[in-house]
Amino acid sequence: MTIIRIDDPQDQRIDIYARLTEHQLRNVLEPQKALMIAESRYVIEVALEQKMQVVSMLIDERHLDTMSDVFNLLPEGTPVYIATREVMSAITGFEVTRGYLCALRRPQPRSLEDVLVGARRVAVLEGIVDVSNVGAIFRSAAALGVDAVLLAPGCCDPYSRRALRVSMGCVLKVHWARLPKPWPRATVDLLHEQGFSCAALALRDDAVQLDDPGLAKTNKIALFLGTEGTGLTQRAIDACDTSVIIPMANEVDSLNVGAAAAIAFWELRVR
Repeated sequence: MTIIRIDDPQDQRIDIYARLTEHQLRNVLEPQKALMIAESRYVIEVALEQKMQVVSMLIDERHLDTMSDVFNLLPEGTPVYIATREVMSAITGFEVTRGYLCALRRPQPRSLEDVLVGARRVAVLEGIVDVSNVGAIFRSAAALGVDAVLLAPGCCDPYSRRALRVSMGCVLKVHWARLPKPWPRATVDLLHEQGFSCAALALRDDAVQLDDPGLAKTNKIALFLGTEGTGLTQRAIDACDTSVIIPMANEVDSLNVGAAAAIAFWELRVR
């Protein structure tokens, strides 16, 4: 590694951390140059375990002496920028408490067919634009045995800073893919070809309860989860084979999509 001190928040060498928007980091026109920013030591360690390509690091100088084990995993010559807590806060635009940032190359996108190889439980997300919810869903997916997450057109970026942080790096562990148009027909047809039963988590009069014994015995299940406000669109529900609901008390009819996903993943896990 190469230690470089940063005293000026306007230093162009740290533009990645201070002045590039999420859209610029994605670099749609040149995907091979696309970046993502990992925040927190734990997420950085997960990224290194997953063999992500490191571009540089920016850390609070107070942590320099405690990072030797992480530095040992970096490719030779990797720039490691250090700064005071005050400069770090000026760079990021908020009060820094942890003081660990790492710029990584984004992995190349994977195809739907690729991520479904060997999968038995997958989550299909439609219209979920809150990055915290997407991060929470990925964390639950990793913890509760979901083999892949599929994102319909319009879902937010799982590699955004907050999604990575909320997921505790699990976005880097779970296989995921963007879904093709036309949505949802192309996705449902391909899932059926792969032997999946498609279940919509949706309030319908004919919905079965999530703890129905028949669901747990289903060999391959794709669980469709909808947007935070209105849930799944009618066309997504109609395209699925069945609808399922989480039994609730006290006249509560819905949960945050992140919480609902965790419950559903646990109940539908492969026994």
